[in-house]
Amino acid sequence: MTRPSHSPPALRLAAVMVVALICGAWSTFAVSAATARPHYDWPLQPRPPVTRGFDPPAQRWQAGHRGVDLGTTSDSAVLAARAGTVTFAGPVAGRPTISVLHADGITTTYEPVQPTVRRGDHVQTGQVLGYLQSGHAGCRAATCLHWGARRGTGRQATYVNPLGLLGLLRVRLKPVVSLANVH
Repeated sequence: MTRPSHSPPALRLAAVMVVALICGAWSTFAVSAATARPHYDWPLQPRPPVTRGFDPPAQRWQAGHRGVDLGTTSDSAVLAARAGTVTFAGPVAGRPTISVLHADGITTTYEPVQPTVRRGDHVQTGQVLGYLQSGHAGCRAATCLHWGARRGTGRQATYVNPLGLLGLLRVRLKPVVSLANVH
């Protein structure tokens, strides 16, 4: 006697195809993630603690935390996280800030940092951009570097978690359909 099916054959086939597609994509991602070295490096050495994480706003004009705060000491050397071109080095709302545009279209920002570089300078990964100053509002340590990252400019800019540039974020897949009814 055959067991009655609780789902149409087309739905079962679609579920199996989705699972196969996800497993194939995951295995490709896992292999490339395991063998690929991130192109970015920490902007402080030694590796600093993250004192405040990335918390982007729901809408671009709302309050949020568009980067991460890294705890360290005043006058620490701030390093370029990747090679690029300095697009800004000066005050923003009274805080000294540096922005570097990288070849992949990501712009990283560093504040409050007294710059030793100027707009237009090409920098290498690990090159000193400037020196950290104290006084970052909301810092949960004695002194923090606010490190931000975004793709694009102006209204088209999308903020990204800079820790993702280091390969530190985990990808979590959620099931699309329940496999309990697939026979």
